Amino acid sequence: MFTTIVFAVFFLIALLFFVGIGLLYLLFMGQFHYIPLMIAVAVTLYVWIIMMINHSFRTKQRKKIFGISAAVILLGASVWPIYTAYKNSIPTVSAEVEVYYYEPFGQESKVKKLNEPAALQLQDQLPKMDGATALYPLYSSFVQAVYPEKAYSPYDSEVMVNTTPEAYENLFEGRVDMIFAAGPSDAQLNEAEKKGLNLKLTPVGREAFVFFVNQKNPINNLELKQIQDIYAGKVTNWQEVGGKNEPVRAFQRPADSGSQTALERLMGDVPIMEAPRENVAEGMGGIIQEVSTYRNYKNAIGYTFRYYSTEMAGNEEIKLLAINGVTPTKETIRSDEYPISSEFYIVTAGTKNPNVQKFIEWILSDQGQHLVEEVGYVPVGKP
Repeated sequence: MFTTIVFAVFFLIALLFFVGIGLLYLLFMGQFHYIPLMIAVAVTLYVWIIMMINHSFRTKQRKKIFGISAAVILLGASVWPIYTAYKNSIPTVSAEVEVYYYEPFGQESKVKKLNEPAALQLQDQLPKMDGATALYPLYSSFVQAVYPEKAYSPYDSEVMVNTTPEAYENLFEGRVDMIFAAGPSDAQLNEAEKKGLNLKLTPVGREAFVFFVNQKNPINNLELKQIQDIYAGKVTNWQEVGGKNEPVRAFQRPADSGSQTALERLMGDVPIMEAPRENVAEGMGGIIQEVSTYRNYKNAIGYTFRYYSTEMAGNEEIKLLAINGVTPTKETIRSDEYPISSEFYIVTAGTKNPNVQKFIEWILSDQGQHLVEEVGYVPVGKP
């Protein structure tokens, strides 16, 4: 009897030790969905060992009861991991691209080039810049035309590329002289006002704000009012807008990103519903809530900008929707037929660099606007 108790205690300590290590690993790796299953397996294993030690399986009925109970417990604990595996099997539409392909003067660079020397050539006091990922191919082409040839790391040089919120933060903190981005959000305008900054927005080109769905979704067109109703939470099933009888999965982007700001402008005074969120591990055991990454479910809808989706991300598993019967193209942006076209800007906040204004004036010149056209955007004026 004493030996049995000692063995049971020893086995329990060993089991708790290994389970503890396993739990720490799962927390560190953010694999929270496996925790219930690990605990269920450990408890089932311990009960089985104790019953074996005590010779509790002498009858078939006891074996049957234990087997059924264990199966129910393990099956229940497996629901979350199985669902997570299914969710992870759904392809995501990436919000990132390999920016090194658009690095100025790079050996494998896709950056568009002028077919003549630029009228402006800068050698020193180079304006420091940052910007949205979708605009990096554009301002990288400006840099390749005007700046001296050397390496410009996308993350640590005079020519950086970050997300729109990071670009605005770098501008507000004086780390860069100018940024290429969509107009600021209300929160960014308030932040600039608190810091006493006078933002100057210079239109550089025009772009379309687009909505996309899975290629298998039969919907090809939505009215602006239908878009607003979807993101207000009034339309919750595709059947309500002429599609299949499936719930709408309306994904959003993080706050202060260029595309999220564009959605807010589109919605106007109409409140936007709460964005789908998911728990994301941050460091040892930390959990933060982030806006869910767009997963290309058959009933999903998301949004971005035309050039980014067609030229940079190039995902063939999604399709851009026509809005009010108009497809987003350079031609419909130029003619103002596409109803969600807007300008993007060079944003400054009172820089003292004397070359910034020269650079901006060149970008607005025939040569600069020609590059806007060549890269794939719509110029603010004729090239």
